[in-house]
Amino acid sequence: MTLITNNTNNLSTIKPRKVQSTIFNYQVVLGIAAFSISFGLSLVPSWDFPKAFLTGIITVLATYAAAFLVDKRRRNDELRMIGSLQRRIRDIEGLKSRIVREIQQLEEYRNLLYTETQQLENQIGDCRSQRDSLHRDIGTFAAQKKQIEAEVCNLKNEFVHLENSNIELNNSCNNLITEKRRLEINCHASHAELNQIQPQIDILKQEKQELGNDVILLERLKPQLEEKLYELRIEVQTQELKIAKQDDLIVQTSTTKYHLETILNSLQNKTLEQKSEVNQLQNQISVLQDERDLLQNQVWELLQQVETINSQTFPDNEEDNLELFPFDELLEPLDSINGKHDHTGNLPTEWDTFLNHLPAYEIQVLKAILEQDNPRDTIKQIAEANITMPNLLIDAINEIASNTIGELIIETNTEVPEIVEEHLLNVKTMITKYSEIS
Repeated sequence: MTLITNNTNNLSTIKPRKVQSTIFNYQVVLGIAAFSISFGLSLVPSWDFPKAFLTGIITVLATYAAAFLVDKRRRNDELRMIGSLQRRIRDIEGLKSRIVREIQQLEEYRNLLYTETQQLENQIGDCRSQRDSLHRDIGTFAAQKKQIEAEVCNLKNEFVHLENSNIELNNSCNNLITEKRRLEINCHASHAELNQIQPQIDILKQEKQELGNDVILLERLKPQLEEKLYELRIEVQTQELKIAKQDDLIVQTSTTKYHLETILNSLQNKTLEQKSEVNQLQNQISVLQDERDLLQNQVWELLQQVETINSQTFPDNEEDNLELFPFDELLEPLDSINGKHDHTGNLPTEWDTFLNHLPAYEIQVLKAILEQDNPRDTIKQIAEANITMPNLLIDAINEIASNTIGELIIETNTEVPEIVEEHLLNVKTMITKYSEIS
């Protein structure tokens, strides 16, 4: 449609150009003819050329004016005709487009009708097949009806049997109800037992939480323990080398052992003799101590008598020069013996080294074990503060003790950690000494 309109517009634009060229030619011919006729007609009577020329020009102008008016009127008529033709062309084109749309709609409608006819044919075929299947089903239903009638008879017989079995089931249901009551009683008893077991479960949960905390601590201590394990492996290798050397030494010492045993036997005999002599000396010392006590009593009595006599006879300036106790030389060795016994209360050198090797938090652990009946909580707090475990703390203390003293000072076999009885006094003195230093 657009191509047609474009062509019509081109034609309408081309035609006026051709008409203008022809009109221009006609106007020139008309002007020449009018000028020549008017010039000839005006020249014939008077033979006046200027007047004839003027009349010719006037006639040319008049003819051009008349031709212009006629041409303008003709153009207006043509434009009106062209406008009416263009409107008619537009109407025809609109009619054509409507016809095309109607044709397309008719084709679509025809296609729809064709598809519907195909669908109807398919439905007719389906209906025929359904009819055939229905006929077949009716035949099968008739056969099934006969079977169902036979089954109904069988079901009636079974219904009678079911009624009999229902009576038996009622009896068994009564038995089950009694059994249910008995089970409910047992259930209540089990609930009571569960309520009794619940506190134990709570305790187990608390222990589980503690174990979880211990596991977390173990995970934190895992790299440290791995490092210690590596160090221990190296130490084990060195110890194995030492053991090999010691085996050689044992072989060497086994030869000298016999000689040492003979020497020990002789020394034991000598020690027995010395012990007997020591016992005799102790008996003599006890006798001497008794005699010393008697002498001291006698000396004090004599001193009192001397004081009474001196207060009466001697002047006051000689009282200072009086010898109060003339037996000081006898008492000095006894004082030195007592001093030796008092000196044993001090801390031995190996315990001093043990105290120097212990860090502050391990001394706090020993103090808690001494002063508290159940020091687990405090030991756990100290271990958490130092990112370790209570068992590792106790093992570290025992390890330092075995390296310095040569013995373990904490018993780990009991539920509550305790200090060995033979080391209680030394541990107490060590803690008091540490508290005095700090």
